[in-house]
Amino acid sequence: MNTDQFFIRKAEVKDYKKIFDLYILVSKTIGGLARAENEITKDYVKNFINKSLQNGIQFVIVDKLHLEKIIAEIHCFKLEPKVFRHVLSELTIAVDTDYQGKGLGKALFLTLLDYIMENRNDIFRVELIARESNRKAIKLYENLGFKMEGRLVNRINVSENDFEADIPMAWFNPKFHIIPK
Repeated sequence: MNTDQFFIRKAEVKDYKKIFDLYILVSKTIGGLARAENEITKDYVKNFINKSLQNGIQFVIVDKLHLEKIIAEIHCFKLEPKVFRHVLSELTIAVDTDYQGKGLGKALFLTLLDYIMENRNDIFRVELIARESNRKAIKLYENLGFKMEGRLVNRINVSENDFEADIPMAWFNPKFHIIPK
């Protein structure tokens, strides 16, 4: 990654429009996101930004040569019940189709996991779910330390009578320690 052109930073509320545009773009690619283009709404994007900023983590990659364009984003956040207070879930990553294959997704994941290890010792577990057919992503996640935790058979409706499995995966923070209640 050319560090003169791209940089990673924490997301901000003001990034909303650029993140929304990124998600619309990526959703047009089959398998780019679980949601189809018509399911990427302003409320959906505002909701995950708010949750990530309130009790999770969100990073973006900015292309400085293209008017500060956000070309990639990753986020995850805590689930509601307190029994899950040690978990970050709903992990989603989106990389602009013109920038895929350049290591940006891996860079975002490494930034996220490093941030958790250094700043979030209250987080023990980070969860994601990957389509079984997305073998390239699953391999990346495994290389980053995520472990497969099963197979959710016929969870994804690919077409009228065609289904595939979702693969739940988790990464465990080696620097986690229990915070007193």
